[in-house]
Amino acid sequence: MTILGLALVTLLQLSAQGLRLLRLSEDYQEAVRLADQLARGTEPAQDRVEAGHQGSLRWERRITLVSVPEELTPAAGARARLYAVSVAVRWGNHRTLELASLRTVVEPPDASQPESGVR
Repeated sequence: MTILGLALVTLLQLSAQGLRLLRLSEDYQEAVRLADQLARGTEPAQDRVEAGHQGSLRWERRITLVSVPEELTPAAGARARLYAVSVAVRWGNHRTLELASLRTVVEPPDASQPESGVR
């Protein structure tokens, strides 16, 4: 009877631990989905910080201009600006997921400068 009771308690504890891990996994999946949606759903044009919440998740999105060395920028034609986009999603007690990426925005060539080249 003692062995049977011990086995039953052990099975209940394992089952409860599995349910806790399943809930944690669902929370992380929801945070990843939100972070990906926020990172993809922005068109960077200037430095800014935005914050908000969705359900039990709190988020913050930061967009900053990254300086590019002069030797990596084209001399003529369209110029590109490089932005760093980072999203932090927080929930529960000290749970945080951070996602960072780089986005390029191509600006049309300056209309006041004549194009170089032979026609």
